[in-house]
Amino acid sequence: MAKTKKGKSKVAPAPYVAKKQTTKKVTNPLFERRPKNFGIGCDIQPKRDLTHFMRWPKYIRLQRQRSTLQKRLKIPPSINQFSSTLDKQTAIKLFRLLNKYRPETKEAKKQRLTEIAEKKASGKDSQPTKKPSIVKFGLNHVTSLIESKRANLVAIAHDVDPIELVVWLPALCRKMGVPYCIVKGKARLGKVVHQKTATCLAVTSVNSEDKNALANLVDAVKTNYNDRADEIRKHWGGGQVSNKSLAAMRKLEKSKAKDLSAKLG
Repeated sequence: MAKTKKGKSKVAPAPYVAKKQTTKKVTNPLFERRPKNFGIGCDIQPKRDLTHFMRWPKYIRLQRQRSTLQKRLKIPPSINQFSSTLDKQTAIKLFRLLNKYRPETKEAKKQRLTEIAEKKASGKDSQPTKKPSIVKFGLNHVTSLIESKRANLVAIAHDVDPIELVVWLPALCRKMGVPYCIVKGKARLGKVVHQKTATCLAVTSVNSEDKNALANLVDAVKTNYNDRADEIRKHWGGGQVSNKSLAAMRKLEKSKAKDLSAKLG
């Protein structure tokens, strides 16, 4: 029986697809393209954000670690109250008033006493002048003013270290009915009384032209601090979870939901 030759089967041609017309970008022949090569010994490397790799000084690292810890750990209400400081507009009005009643500097005091001594030496009678209204400072002095209810307004710094120095002061002000506020920060308060830092300042008396401004400040301060005593006493701080922990928690919840849906399905 004769063998029949098997013919090769031809593959059907692909359907006609219209080719996309690519438009060539017109380049200016005057400007030659020079691609950069960032290999070793070649072009200068681009500027990168290297703060992550930088070895910061120890005091900066401690500051950052401290701020992170304060966010993560639960902070009791007595310490957490120092995080709610006076708003900017009210603080501006407060420091404007405090700066009017700054105590005299050492040089000014020395000059005043010298003038009084010269008058006495020359035989002139130096009449006693009226005691000026000035801002009182010093933790012990301010405490005695609060206890005797002579302080009209008390400003406490929010960043006193150790915080135990002033942690009891707001409670004392509330007990004695003295208006108080917490402001930023100890250096700014210190500047008012010609010191590096000050834990707290007290206003005992002002001139007649500033009584209205003081009354407005006292009303604002009482609303924000003295009248909110119960809320402040119960409000804890901190307890913020990091982004890494949040992502891990979301991942766990997602896997739990997936397992639950698989069981039900």
